[in-house]
Amino acid sequence: MKIAPVLRAIDQKNAVFAPVLVHTGQHYSPELSDVFFEQLGIRKPDAHLEAGSGSHGAQTARVLEAFERFLLESSPAVSAVMVVGDVNSTIAAALAAAKLQIPVIHLEAGLRSFDRAMPEEINRLATDAISALLLVSEPAGEMNLRNEGVAAARIRYVGNVMIDTLVHHLPDARSTEGDYAVATLHRPSNVDGRESLSEIARFLSEIARRVKVVFPVHPRTKARLHEFGLLTELEAAGVSLLGPQGYIENLGLMRGARFVLTDSGGIQEETSYLSVPCLTLRENTERPSTISHGTNTLVGRDFALGLHLVDEILAGRYKKSAGIPGWDGHAAERVVDAVAEFLAGSRCSIAAS
Repeated sequence: MKIAPVLRAIDQKNAVFAPVLVHTGQHYSPELSDVFFEQLGIRKPDAHLEAGSGSHGAQTARVLEAFERFLLESSPAVSAVMVVGDVNSTIAAALAAAKLQIPVIHLEAGLRSFDRAMPEEINRLATDAISALLLVSEPAGEMNLRNEGVAAARIRYVGNVMIDTLVHHLPDARSTEGDYAVATLHRPSNVDGRESLSEIARFLSEIARRVKVVFPVHPRTKARLHEFGLLTELEAAGVSLLGPQGYIENLGLMRGARFVLTDSGGIQEETSYLSVPCLTLRENTERPSTISHGTNTLVGRDFALGLHLVDEILAGRYKKSAGIPGWDGHAAERVVDAVAEFLAGSRCSIAAS
């Protein structure tokens, strides 16, 4: 969802560098990988590292080793590596490039939850520390990087490429009919523990008394719901359980929802652009503009607050989105311009992972 608009902008602007697309294989199941390539019109990757799943250390190590080998064997030589987001592949590819003295460009730099218990926060901090060019998507990101001592010359505010993808595909996403809310959950802190997931299941069941709840279930979450015996509880409460959705189907669900309940950072962004109320089951967010300017509210474990906000939303008393700078559907164009400037107009290859 972040690479698709960048590749499209490179083609549209006839950029002076040639992109090489690398799929690390961190997300490898068809419903979490292939369907996105197909729906978003992303071409077949030039290389597939097939890293697969595993512990954070094992997965990061496999991507690092495989990507290093790819860089060493590339011809012509790679001139820069663009990494996106904050997953294990992000830091692994960045480390491989930096150790080979290849400049790293971090797309979506500067995001901070200030919670180092989150693996993604460690990935963000480490990747930004070794990146030569930091492309910022969130207004608070620039301030975060400057507070960490990053030189202004290394920072460019480009806006949010996720919104580019949303704008591009919104005409294809038909709103689902009916009066309903959408729930999405996948973070280990919410779904891996019996107590935490049981509390959330009760919360969803209570919401389902007020409005229909549609719940596309992530494979990780489904496994835990089954293990803890919670699937029947949700079904009995009337929660509509779906399989993982493609990007366009999920966008259609969100577009027509009364509100969205989530622990996803990307969905906080998308709902803010769509002006759909978003209740986030986390104690923090690395995207504070979705709270100050968007439709997001952090609920955390305060389910009483969550139910109060649900009632406010259903009564039409919830806040509206005010719009966020650079979330305009043209961020990828600014990314390409920033990369071209960084590379000083020379022709090169960028390995995007």
